Amino acid sequence: GPPHVGAMRIATAMRDVHYVLHAPQGDTYADLLFTMIERLPRRPPVTYTTFQARDLGGDTAELFKTAAREANERFKPNAMLVGSSCTAELIQDDPGGLALALNLPIPVVPLDLPAYQRKENWGASETFYHLVRALVPTGNQRSPLAGRTASCNILGPTALGFRHRDDVKEIRALLQELGIQVNVEAPLNASVADVRRLGEADFNVVLYPELGRTTAQWLQRNCEQPFTQAIPYGVNGTLDFIQEVRTLAGLVDSGKTLADYSQDSRAKWYAKSVDSTYLTGKRVFIFGDATHAIAAARIASQELGFQVVGLGTYSRELAREVRAVAQELGLEALISDDYLAVEAAMAEAAPELVLGTQMERHSAKRLGIPCAVISTPLHVQDVPARTSPQMGWEGANVIFDTWVHPLMMGLEEHLIGMFRHDFEFVDGHLSHLEGASSPSRPAEAERPGAEPVGAPVATALPGNGALVWSPDGEAELAKIPFFVRGKARRNTERFAAERGITLITIETLYDAKAHYSR
Repeated sequence: GPPHVGAMRIATAMRDVHYVLHAPQGDTYADLLFTMIERLPRRPPVTYTTFQARDLGGDTAELFKTAAREANERFKPNAMLVGSSCTAELIQDDPGGLALALNLPIPVVPLDLPAYQRKENWGASETFYHLVRALVPTGNQRSPLAGRTASCNILGPTALGFRHRDDVKEIRALLQELGIQVNVEAPLNASVADVRRLGEADFNVVLYPELGRTTAQWLQRNCEQPFTQAIPYGVNGTLDFIQEVRTLAGLVDSGKTLADYSQDSRAKWYAKSVDSTYLTGKRVFIFGDATHAIAAARIASQELGFQVVGLGTYSRELAREVRAVAQELGLEALISDDYLAVEAAMAEAAPELVLGTQMERHSAKRLGIPCAVISTPLHVQDVPARTSPQMGWEGANVIFDTWVHPLMMGLEEHLIGMFRHDFEFVDGHLSHLEGASSPSRPAEAERPGAEPVGAPVATALPGNGALVWSPDGEAELAKIPFFVRGKARRNTERFAAERGITLITIETLYDAKAHYSR
């Protein structure tokens, strides 16, 4: 989406920030992203000027000032963001200057988000960065780490993020297990007072570089706070993250090895189990935001044994990082926000699994390829009611299930597809791919001219002869598992032909069985 939607994600994530958006009436659609897709129980804290075509001949600047003043009086926020949508940007009313001229009793943060050059994640990153610059005092003096518990901030989670709510819960628990105190989580669920306290932490944990790295870099320069580089995705990523935060927190050796930390991870064992080893070498195509695409490529290639045949992102700001990972895999990264170009690359790569966004799910469906969503843009089914993180140990378990199950179902459907036209398989056996009302025999019996159900079944013999299966013999044969039924039929017919038997009954079937069992 456009960058002003990214600004909305920051405002909606926080508790007491309001966003006044200079926008025409049609741009209010963005509310639906939060109330219908993320299913928030409240509307986003956004006030639109909603000017119409007839207002363009008048004073649209006055419309904005009135909207900002009334929003402050009605909602009483502790900070206000002001900016323009892509359409309102064209009339150049300068919402920032207009709002500052109102002399409101709260901090006002003007946003200059070039709608025609940048996208949603960049808009969210810039909004968070400018908000932190406006609110956080610099020059905080912290006491040395020795003799006290280290603290950190968690930066990056927003509203409408892919499993951000659940990731924060998982990583907070992991940090507490390591003995590290979480100072502030921002912007998700943070207040203006919380943001002012960001400088009190010893270091920052950046979960989503697209959204939090610019802010972390500013805090590093102005508050002397280092920040994490490792992203806790998958077993290996989580181990790297643990090692890095322990170093930043100045933790002494606890006696636990990295292997000790991962011993409870089910994903680590499942990836080695008999149930998943037959998936080794499966071709996978990966596309999404840079954080998720890079993490997915490493999990797929290093932990699950998949072959990555395509890797790309729409995050142009982090294209260099994606290209570097693609080069390690012997690939050329696809950097594009054109879903048709992504679909064409997907079709050319001919993967057996697609890991992408909601757009790639649609493309994969058209191409008949299993798909798992790993990144925004997302849809309502990607915001589950249950806790379903992507990060940490439980996130590694969720990723394993989410990625492997489509392939296992694909294998099942492949086997069914192989045998679905074999009368010995479908006779009396219903697949979940078939309609409940379309078993082989009844469907044939309904056709004009079909033999009635229960009639003897004839089998041609060499030399114009024929063997006939009686109804009871055919019914008994149908009870034999499909994968050996063909052999049982052939043995029984050969037994009957050698003895001049033309009608195969249930007795003939058992006589043949006894004969070939000697």
